[in-house]
Amino acid sequence: MTARPRYPQERADRRGPARPEQQAGNRPGHRAWWVAAAAALAIVVAGTFSTMPGILLGPLQEEFHWSRGTIGLAASVNMVLYGLTAPFAAALMDRFGIRRVVVAALSTVAAGSMLTTLMNASWQFTLFWGFLVGLGTGSMAMAFGATVTNRWFTTRRGLVTGILSSGSVFGQMVFLPALSWTIDHYDWRPALVSLALAALAVAPLVWTILRDHPADLGQRPYGSQEFIPKPPAVPGVARRTLTVLRDSAHTAPFWLLAGAFAICGATTNGIMWTHFTPAAHDHGMAITTASTLLALIGIFNVAGTIGSGWLTDRMDPRRLLAVHFALRGILLVLLPLMMAATVNPAMMVFVVAFGLLDLATVPPVIALCREFYGEDSAIVFGWVNAAHQIGAALAAFLGGVARDAFGSYDLVWLLLGSTCAAAASVSLVIRRSPAVDDTAGLPSECEVVSEGRPAG
Repeated sequence: MTARPRYPQERADRRGPARPEQQAGNRPGHRAWWVAAAAALAIVVAGTFSTMPGILLGPLQEEFHWSRGTIGLAASVNMVLYGLTAPFAAALMDRFGIRRVVVAALSTVAAGSMLTTLMNASWQFTLFWGFLVGLGTGSMAMAFGATVTNRWFTTRRGLVTGILSSGSVFGQMVFLPALSWTIDHYDWRPALVSLALAALAVAPLVWTILRDHPADLGQRPYGSQEFIPKPPAVPGVARRTLTVLRDSAHTAPFWLLAGAFAICGATTNGIMWTHFTPAAHDHGMAITTASTLLALIGIFNVAGTIGSGWLTDRMDPRRLLAVHFALRGILLVLLPLMMAATVNPAMMVFVVAFGLLDLATVPPVIALCREFYGEDSAIVFGWVNAAHQIGAALAAFLGGVARDAFGSYDLVWLLLGSTCAAAASVSLVIRRSPAVDDTAGLPSECEVVSEGRPAG
């Protein structure tokens, strides 16, 4: 098998001239946008599963008398698997195709959700929700969005990354209030069955619309002036995924990005999606009201992530990342002062501001991975995202333990807010490659070098 070229110019030399029948890369209605829409739909469903532990915590405590730490453990397993699955899923997409992996993932989360309704012991919750749902949602994580973006777009990558990243929280806006209402008026089991049916309904749509590569349809990637042949399937999924980890782990940017993103996970998924609702309830707020606020954060998250993607195409992603972390830290430190039994103006300011910042870190991190690691960037980002989920898992578990021990989340908000200052500092010292176009935030056609090694 012919080795895959590692540099953009080398790839261009092998392509040859574009054929007349190959469709323009930036025509209106390009299939890339339909593929992105199908990917976003799958990410929306997966994102809804990721936020369920926060509204399940109370009902599970009431029915099974489990501690918050016990429930947080299952959520932690889910988050760790969500992160660890992503880089292997990106390599599986190179081997077996995007469609097959995503449809299998949707089926897995549906199975995990249905089995959770039959559980009667905490270890079953850890197995069904923690393992199966974590495995499935991890296959549709942000590394999946990065894979779709890298294959189908050569321009507007930051914008598309922002749109796909926001899909994981858009599901909260659509489903979370309805699921909370269902739990309040009926039971938690019908809510999980509804989610499982949604995943099964989306699977055939994804299979019909999603395609693995523009060459499958004789098209160029959006914005490309040249036709790009579909690369051959890459065998040895596990070996390749681990090799990419080994190589990237020898570079400083990988560890800096992983450290900053671990803090990102702890201060978003880990604490907010698992403990914001019960924390607000501790102050007398109704669970449905708190869940609605969480859904509103999702609404503003969409705008914030898309806006961050747009900015990533136009400015240094390091500075953008530092600003996001600094502002998020300030909000978390001030959150205990805003908590109350009713929705007040200060809480609404928090909801809007935190929503704009929540996932806004994703587009600049993906851009930095692409800058330093080229064609392997989706897998590298998968590993960086694994660090994100480890941070989230620690916050989900330790946040519950701290609440059980101290009777309050106040110390948790303060400590996590302080870590954001460290993440902002780390973001600024990530080494910038001299071969990057400052106006685009993407690699130029020349070789990208980081720490003495070529990208890819």
